[in-house]
Amino acid sequence: MITRVGDISVVGIFDGIGKEVAREVLKNPEKPDAWECHGELLDPQGNLEFTLGGYLLLAGDRKVLIDTGVGTIRNDKYEGGLFLESLRQQGVEASDITDVLFTHLHFDHVGWATQKGQIVFENATYRVHSADWQYFVESPEAIPGAVRKLEPLIEHLETFDEDRELLPGISSRHLPGHTPGSAIFTISSRSERAVFLGDVVHSIVELTEEGWEAVFDLDPPKAKAVRSNISDELANSGELAAAAHFPQFQLGRIVSSDGLRRWLSN
Repeated sequence: MITRVGDISVVGIFDGIGKEVAREVLKNPEKPDAWECHGELLDPQGNLEFTLGGYLLLAGDRKVLIDTGVGTIRNDKYEGGLFLESLRQQGVEASDITDVLFTHLHFDHVGWATQKGQIVFENATYRVHSADWQYFVESPEAIPGAVRKLEPLIEHLETFDEDRELLPGISSRHLPGHTPGSAIFTISSRSERAVFLGDVVHSIVELTEEGWEAVFDLDPPKAKAVRSNISDELANSGELAAAAHFPQFQLGRIVSSDGLRRWLSN
């Protein structure tokens, strides 16, 4: 489904599906039975299903990807492999991509950046916050698998370390917590805006209720504070938002009524 934000078209690019036991990866210490109220978000086994992939932005003569899915990984939790075919269904080849923006560098967001040491989107400039590049690639504690995946990008890489417009109508905002360089991206066209949250949240419940904690966060207190602030901002602004793993790449808004918040799909 194509969503229009002013003159910019937004399309979710499907790569595959991930599954995690909800009660193991997302918890609300203030409400130990919190998932009992959200069974509609889980499968019969209590798994939270994650959509894997990214977003394609068609903005003038630029074809921009926000994140690149999980790649060819297939195990008992994550199964990808469909990203390039999903692009082709939109009439876009890998060589057509002009820019790749990473919200952060976890494996399920960089899967199609390279394959077997070769850059997949060979005509694109890749952009990521410098704190994530340092943590995942340059630090002595960097995971070798991440280094092998990402090092081929060096000649095509631009890092950023301040909040600014990266491309016409597309701006970055550094919100560390999930990872050191986690960033969100805002697209603006005419009077319309949409915010791409990456893994600031993994499930709708993190935007509509306070107190949720994700085991994936490298700095849990900071990540929790970021989620709370973003939820407040979106509830006040009414702006469109999207997260990396929401079902069917749905964009939506937070609406408030009688002191409660809920997610309304666009």
